[in-house]
Amino acid sequence: MDLYEYQARDVFEAHGVPVLRGLVATTPDEARAAAEELGGGTVVVKAQVKTGGRGKAGGVKLAHNPDETAEKAEEILGMDIKGHTVHRVMIAEGAKIADEYYFSLLLDRANRSYLAMCSVEGGVDIETLAEERPEALAKVEVDPAVGIDAAKADEIVTAAGFSDELKGKVADVLQKLWVVYRDEDATLVEVNPLVRTEDGAIVALDGKVSLDANADFRQPGHAALEDKEAADPLEAAAAAKGLNYVKLDGSVGIIGNGAGLVMSTLDVVAYAGEEFGGQKPANFLDIGGGASAQVMADGLHVILGDEQVKSVFVNVFGGITSCDDVATGIVQALQLLGDEATKPIVVRLDGNNVEEGRRILAEADHPLVTIAETMDGAARKAAELAAAS
Repeated sequence: MDLYEYQARDVFEAHGVPVLRGLVATTPDEARAAAEELGGGTVVVKAQVKTGGRGKAGGVKLAHNPDETAEKAEEILGMDIKGHTVHRVMIAEGAKIADEYYFSLLLDRANRSYLAMCSVEGGVDIETLAEERPEALAKVEVDPAVGIDAAKADEIVTAAGFSDELKGKVADVLQKLWVVYRDEDATLVEVNPLVRTEDGAIVALDGKVSLDANADFRQPGHAALEDKEAADPLEAAAAAKGLNYVKLDGSVGIIGNGAGLVMSTLDVVAYAGEEFGGQKPANFLDIGGGASAQVMADGLHVILGDEQVKSVFVNVFGGITSCDDVATGIVQALQLLGDEATKPIVVRLDGNNVEEGRRILAEADHPLVTIAETMDGAARKAAELAAAS
């Protein structure tokens, strides 16, 4: 789960990371009141959306008094920034900035460890910096069993090129950010910019935090951070059914059993779709090892509720759950759905008891169902049907 900036700020503050005061507003009047509470002086009005590029899109504005704060908030609220509608703004205390830096700590899956990245050049597009001037971005491996202690923090700030005068101050903040990462079960903690103010303080001015949903069982407080209103309704419906579903932008709905198989199916459909006007996968949906009628019905219900879906590809490899059970589940699922099922469905079965599974589907002879023997053939048929709809 990605946090909004104001949520990241609150999490930082709870763990002792130096931040500026900030208040959330959902209306211009609330923004005016927030500015007054912050002293009535200069503030920054910042759109709260879970995407980058807010400043370039006009989602970050300076205001010098409460009335101007209300005006800027009115301009920002309701904006569309890269497909994200602004429903709230953060009114942040102003700061006199002397220098801007960058720091992030993230999960390095390839090396099964953590990676700290740090630069004395912050406030910029870090991807561009890493590509055009990689020497300006220090990358330091962090042992998960140790984390960022004093020695590791010193290694990071030295590699990043901080002056001897600043090393101690910055290293202290990095250790606090490590505590955020560890204690909140995060997969990303990023500060851009981490700033030095004119009075010499090191402050986390803008933060991004991503939390590991796999740790929710030991983080009961994280539930309150979820923005249910902003959640995709299809993803929310799938989550309510216990389905592992991610909404994508294509036209071919995907159901498979096993994350690896589903990922492969996405690739095959995307490749096959090039022949039919660029048809693409509409979702990731892994039903896991079980393919009962109810599970299949739940999956089809979610996928068929997506207006972008023009066809559905069910790709199942029978293992623990045999193909005849899967086929029976599909037939019963279509009976449960009734008139709700209106889009063509291509089914590819393979593995345990595949012949019996195909026989069950053939005998049912449902008008929406096409049986395919190969994964490539099924993907091509599903893309063709989507293009024809």
